Amino acid sequence: MAYLWLIPILLVSLINGTIGRPLYPLPGKLQHKHKEPLQSFRPYNIAHRGSNGEIPEETVPAYMRAIEEGADFIETDILASKDGKLICFHDVALDDITNVADHKEFANRKATYEVQGKNMTGWFIVDFTLDELKSLRLKQRYEFRDQQYNGKFEIITFEEFISIALDANRIVGIYPEIKSPVFINQHVKWSDGKKFEDKFVETLLKYGYKGAYKSKEWQEQPVFIQSFAPSSLIHVSSLTSSPKILLIDNINIPTQDTNQTYAEITSDSYFSYIKNYVVGIGPLKDTIVPPMNNYLSTATDLVAKAHAHNLQVHPYTYKNENKFLHFNFHQDPYAEYDFWINVIGIDGLFTDFTGVFINIKNGHPL
Repeated sequence: MAYLWLIPILLVSLINGTIGRPLYPLPGKLQHKHKEPLQSFRPYNIAHRGSNGEIPEETVPAYMRAIEEGADFIETDILASKDGKLICFHDVALDDITNVADHKEFANRKATYEVQGKNMTGWFIVDFTLDELKSLRLKQRYEFRDQQYNGKFEIITFEEFISIALDANRIVGIYPEIKSPVFINQHVKWSDGKKFEDKFVETLLKYGYKGAYKSKEWQEQPVFIQSFAPSSLIHVSSLTSSPKILLIDNINIPTQDTNQTYAEITSDSYFSYIKNYVVGIGPLKDTIVPPMNNYLSTATDLVAKAHAHNLQVHPYTYKNENKFLHFNFHQDPYAEYDFWINVIGIDGLFTDFTGVFINIKNGHPL
């Protein structure tokens, strides 16, 4: 049965045949009023692509659900359309979580591009205008998750994402990623000659996101800028003082722009350098405590090393399903959160299920 809070959105969908754009007032039109501040008594609850364990990722309802469940930050991936509009979508190709294959008018758009050193075939974001992308509908990424919302919701823009956060009845931060910047800058060009990263920061500044971490401005409109591309983070550091997070992939995957190894970007010398540009790291959680036969092994020194350089640690991604839980946690996601908060000592985490993490206080169920 659909959540009651979704009924108005579904009614709009049925009446208009789409989730109208914009569903919310544009951010500049929102009423600013005193709101409950961002919590600071526990690690940050970062809603990974919204509450995507329940609802298709990076959709209006997924973000609304995450806010309802108590997310501190709503997280998104920013890409660019053919006509240079910034959108919220994780993959550079549309194949896996949209109905693009059902649109015969787009059959000739299928292409092959090199993506991070490998050839990839599919329907690519960069070959579609925003209006064309808006005609597509999203579906749940995983078959074992709720399928009832497939085909109901559309791709949203960066501005629409911002409006969701600003329209919340309390302060909710945003956590946007500069996604695949090398690929986007190769295939999308802006008439003013600016880069993808420039357009990303322009949007944040346009809607009041500015200020260093924990500054008054930041606390009123919290934001973390994240990327797997170190050079993108260094570039945007010259454009904004908003805090940045260096995402770190698996140990066998080099950085997408600088081709640095995992060992290089997690060394003391590199942390000493990159801390001039970022306030933290966002590592894959299995690189902190490597699993062996689905049991946790001895933790690495990554968290301690980052903390020694005054860098926060926000690992990804926490998922409730048994297939994602190591045997140590006995199919109990609360036990997993307790371990990461109280044993490992992280500062925030990316979760697909914000409603579970919000029930944790100091690592224990309420």
